[in-house]
Amino acid sequence: MTGEGSAGTDRGPLDVTKVLAALPHRYPMLLIDRVEEMIPDQSIAAIKAVTFNEGFFQGHFPGRPIMPGVLIVEALAQAAGVLAVESLGLSGSGKLVYFMAIEEAKFRKPVEPGVLLRLEVEFVQKRARVCKFAGRALVDGQVAAEANFTAMIADPPSA
Repeated sequence: MTGEGSAGTDRGPLDVTKVLAALPHRYPMLLIDRVEEMIPDQSIAAIKAVTFNEGFFQGHFPGRPIMPGVLIVEALAQAAGVLAVESLGLSGSGKLVYFMAIEEAKFRKPVEPGVLLRLEVEFVQKRARVCKFAGRALVDGQVAAEANFTAMIADPPSA
């Protein structure tokens, strides 16, 4: 994310309260702690503080804790969900963002406890109900993982 766009279009930071308004995820599956920068209809940069207290570190792996790659991709998808919901004016609507496809996922560096995982996601294609994204997760400016993915915006299931 380069911070491109006109000065009036940037949004951020968004604290966890605003993230909770945009996403239905809750503990232990909420993987976004804050949004540092967002340019609606373009890109988002969010942060996940990776702590040793995360439940998955108990078994992945004892003696060598590493954040599972699928959870890194999920964190990227949640950042994309915030971007999509905010860009489409759907925050607080209860709309859900579902994965449709994950492509070209690559894991380049282990993500260990004690780091700030920066999640950068850009729209590749945006339609009313289906969006394509390109994302990358960074630790200290180095790419830890990257993926392209497609998601669908849907109504929540009826009760």
